[in-house]
Amino acid sequence: MKKIFLVGALSLISFFSMSQTAEEIANNYYQAIGGAKWEAVKSILMTANVDAGGMKIPLEIAQMKDGRMYTKINFQGQEIIQGAFDGKTSWSTNFMTQKAEKSTSDDNENAMRASKEFPDALVCYKKLGYTLTLEGEEKVDGVACHKLKLVKKTLLVEGKEVPNIEYYYIDKDSNVPLLKESEISSGEMKGQIGQSKFSDYQEVNGVIIPFSISQGLKDGESQAISFEKVLINASIDEKTFVYPEQ
Repeated sequence: MKKIFLVGALSLISFFSMSQTAEEIANNYYQAIGGAKWEAVKSILMTANVDAGGMKIPLEIAQMKDGRMYTKINFQGQEIIQGAFDGKTSWSTNFMTQKAEKSTSDDNENAMRASKEFPDALVCYKKLGYTLTLEGEEKVDGVACHKLKLVKKTLLVEGKEVPNIEYYYIDKDSNVPLLKESEISSGEMKGQIGQSKFSDYQEVNGVIIPFSISQGLKDGESQAISFEKVLINASIDEKTFVYPEQ
């Protein structure tokens, strides 16, 4: 009788686990990272180090709720801005000339489309009209995860609209993402699967943020970013976002 009861209980747990919807899993994620406390977050300022072949390169990453962002790299005494967006213009510093250059019209349009994804696409997918579905369960580094498929607004690549799909692997116990995957749609790596792994989640002003992110290619090399400090609603020099007219 005890054995029958145990089998029945495990089956019931499995049934309830599988009966969770994609929306419920996404909501559990939102609650796990702070829920409504994110409403008070207007900006995130992060300092980090990137491990580049044993050499640590300092970074400063800023993200505003209104979509503005930049990454500032300190390299050999130079401050280099990459991936900047001021709300209208996407731009970066050319490593060779050390001058600011506007992104292509496609990249600029894609930055505009992604600008409302704060703090990320999974939190605000319904508001943005994205489609979320549950693809089942998979393990990430031995950890059981829900696999979610997020169909976002299309990307513009060489003037054509292409699918923009992300897969999130959500830890079934902690309800936070351990892995995000998407197909690279342009450039030399086109067609390969890009991955971002998240770990070392910590609380900052009531919200939960991963302090370690590893980015790279599926079954390939990756680059680790370790955050030393994360500031919520810090004072940020807003001129840094703006494309400097030549």
